[in-house]
Amino acid sequence: HQPSNMADTKGRISIRLRRFMKNPLLHRKQFVVEVSHADRGTVPKKVLQSKIARMYKAKDDNLVVLWGFHEKTGGGKAIGFGVLYDSLEWMKRYELRYRLVRLGLAKKKEGSRKQIKERCTRMRKIRGTRKTHASKKKK
Repeated sequence: HQPSNMADTKGRISIRLRRFMKNPLLHRKQFVVEVSHADRGTVPKKVLQSKIARMYKAKDDNLVVLWGFHEKTGGGKAIGFGVLYDSLEWMKRYELRYRLVRLGLAKKKEGSRKQIKERCTRMRKIRGTRKTHASKKKK
């Protein structure tokens, strides 16, 4: 795939997608994103999302999910991972929940870690159909 050179007011950004792979089972395209940004600071993921969505004519910017970016030593270059889903339904079905929360497509679960562990301990002690009653939150 050709690198996409896009000029910004703060400097030039070059986006290059490597190891591009179509995954028909998960209804998505997977790739490694290389971003060169010599004249400016780190590029926000929202900007990269919209530019990659435009490159591949995606219906919505939220269909592109980016994560795991690391700056190279000395700056000017960042490498991360990304996927581009065919539709929002497939994305909600297959994408990890915490990434959906980051994009604002799912709500974060309420409750602290201790509450979750206490509920799990209660469930271990109970057998059968009473588990459904034990798992509900007490008021």
